[in-house]
Amino acid sequence: MVQQIPPGSVCTYGQIALLCGHPRAARAVGTALKNNPYGRAVPCHRVLNCRGELAKEEAFGGSWNQRRLLLVEGVPFLPDGRVDLARCMWLGPA
Repeated sequence: MVQQIPPGSVCTYGQIALLCGHPRAARAVGTALKNNPYGRAVPCHRVLNCRGELAKEEAFGGSWNQRRLLLVEGVPFLPDGRVDLARCMWLGPA
């Protein structure tokens, strides 16, 4: 499901869980993405928590790197550093 998130869009862990048919499995989604063996083939940097916050420092080589990847794709940020989910949230395949 994460591979389907288009550049410039983001999704939450909970939304991915819901789209996969397991609406209460947001933490499992996070664990799966943390252990992703496929590298950039799975755009994990496009998945955020429900508040639009970036991942903890250990993911993606640091939250600054996740921010950089999202900025390159044109993802908008709010003044407080969170992603503007209202403007770029992907709700699933059409």
